[in-house]
Amino acid sequence: MPSLLIKNGRVIDPANKINKIASVYVVDGKIKSVGGQAFQSRQAGSTAKGQVSEAGKVIDAKGMVVTPGLIDMHVHLREPGKEDEETISSGAAAAINGGFTSVACMPNTDPAVDNEASAEFVYLQAKRAGFANVFPIGAVTKNRKGEELSEMGQLFRGGAVGFSDDGEPIKSAEVIRRALEYSKMFNKPVIDHCEDKDLIRDGVMNEGNTSVALGLTGMPSISEEIMIYRDIALARLTGGKLHIAHISTAKGVELVRQAKKEGIKVTAEVTPHHLALSDEYIRTSNYDTVYKVNPPLRSKADVLALRKGLQDGTIDAIASDHAPHSEEQKDVEFNVAPFGMIGMESLLGVMLTELVGKKVITLGQLIAALTVNPAKILGIPKGTLSAGADADITIIDLEKKWVIDPTQFKSKSRNCPFAGWKVKGKAVSVIVNGNVII
Repeated sequence: MPSLLIKNGRVIDPANKINKIASVYVVDGKIKSVGGQAFQSRQAGSTAKGQVSEAGKVIDAKGMVVTPGLIDMHVHLREPGKEDEETISSGAAAAINGGFTSVACMPNTDPAVDNEASAEFVYLQAKRAGFANVFPIGAVTKNRKGEELSEMGQLFRGGAVGFSDDGEPIKSAEVIRRALEYSKMFNKPVIDHCEDKDLIRDGVMNEGNTSVALGLTGMPSISEEIMIYRDIALARLTGGKLHIAHISTAKGVELVRQAKKEGIKVTAEVTPHHLALSDEYIRTSNYDTVYKVNPPLRSKADVLALRKGLQDGTIDAIASDHAPHSEEQKDVEFNVAPFGMIGMESLLGVMLTELVGKKVITLGQLIAALTVNPAKILGIPKGTLSAGADADITIIDLEKKWVIDPTQFKSKSRNCPFAGWKVKGKAVSVIVNGNVII
């Protein structure tokens, strides 16, 4: 494999506390060194000029930001079962188009990823596609029914990097307790979809003034909060690693904040749509089903609390919860449309515009939430530019202005809530294991 030199870029690697103009040298698909010209010369054993001439390929990243390959730790790729909406190949291509070199896909496929062979299938399909790395999340319970634990050991052997019944909350406290205990053997998280279905029943949006005004059945915040409270208590009891998926409520953030202060092994992620949109969008869009998602878009107060949670480190990661649906499925009445929206290809631009551009968080914080933090949560060898690490790299043009157009996406679905948004910042080059994909 030819070597690669990325020069003159602003390298931001939160894992190593690097934020400076530097060059990244790649040899045989691995990071060889990161540093200025003098640093490179010492590491490579040559002059800076000689090192450039030895590189098989040189990318001049002047004016760009160079980061570890971005990671989206929560996506739905629909294969097997609903390949008309997305496949592992199309999802991995969408990831690359959004600047992501690695994604973790949820097991709510048909059949579910609840055994060793199904986990291995994900890796095989991703390897065939040749785009982003795809890591499977294994189901906590058999067929995601919430009744009997899956063969978690076999799933781990097949490559699962976490366990979740996402899309279906685990109603039994006993089952989630045993899952937390068993997952400790593998040092992998139980990724929790926190929702009490008895409280939401036929709800289709956030319960509040807007749902009342629109005449739509509400999904109360307490349905999320009560499950977060329960499962934090079980994490305290078991010592297992608990990860709260797509947190959406102010009280939920506070529960995680207090749990972290106690030293409980709990982490959390938030989606771009819960950070940038509120339930008011359903009113102003005239019931557009693209805004129907679970957890639902919450109040403006919840949005502010989520942003505060990112600022102070209560929330560790940003994940798209990319949930593709066909146009036919979404083009129905709001009450009967499926929950979900896509987000891999819009995430970076929206977050750079809404969070970094508006000084909600720093660029370094955003990159950490998309690299080292999800890598640590999942326990995968990604999210860093350390010497010897896989050469997964994202190069970002912070000044690039563009309009989000789902018709240009690599995803097979178009249900994106940010269509038409004018954003600033885009991945312009993506490198996976030393190979320049775009």
